[in-house]
Amino acid sequence: MMRLSGKNALITGAGRGIGLAFAKAYVDEGARVAIADIDVNLAEAVAQSIGDAAIPVEMDVSEQASIDAAVAATIEAFGKIDILINNAAIFSAAPICDITRADYSRVFDINVAGTLFTLQAVARHMIENGVKGRIINMASQAGRRGESLVGVYCASKAAVISLTQSAGLNLIEHGINVNAIAPGVVDGEHWVGVDALFAKYEGKPLGQKKKEVGDAVPFGRMGTAEDLCGMAVFLASEEANYVVAQTYNVDGGNWMS
Repeated sequence: MMRLSGKNALITGAGRGIGLAFAKAYVDEGARVAIADIDVNLAEAVAQSIGDAAIPVEMDVSEQASIDAAVAATIEAFGKIDILINNAAIFSAAPICDITRADYSRVFDINVAGTLFTLQAVARHMIENGVKGRIINMASQAGRRGESLVGVYCASKAAVISLTQSAGLNLIEHGINVNAIAPGVVDGEHWVGVDALFAKYEGKPLGQKKKEVGDAVPFGRMGTAEDLCGMAVFLASEEANYVVAQTYNVDGGNWMS
């Protein structure tokens, strides 16, 4: 039996990587999915490749009007939203003395404010319509600790963990479960930029940082987007009905908490 049969999900940043893997996993479990992405052409191509169970939605989580429009479009298409995954995020790295206010604002606008105000918009819809929904935020192992060159990103993901706890305690009063996933190092196209930043600041050849972090994972390799799908399906399912305000590490053993 498919665990998400009849459910409707909105996934931000679903045009590629982790968000795309989640979308495919949800459709395989019987859900309909709104592929929300800032690149509407990418969202359209992805939705078309998935089939009738997916729709494209243009969404910039740093703009309230775009959040509201994307949520409204999803509701118009599906009738209601049962599941939200706040996946859209960006990465930055710099020594503390090189961090700019503009970089800080951009990371927090997307990673924290984007998560909060998308969560808020969907939660309001769920409450008004009596939907006993699921909201899943994407945190990170970076939110569990500080890192020398990743101060702003680490702080943003720590904020996501804290926000998950507060929202989880508040919204469970309405039957809405809020939880989060904290991935470790996940391979994908984003690592080209991540690796280049570390090469710049640590003076390492391109590719060396990626190899180092992969070799350091106790499981023996970097994670993949597909490694996270089991937890994403579980937290959206009835099996997680009693799970509230938690952040689950899915990181190959990198962090224990």
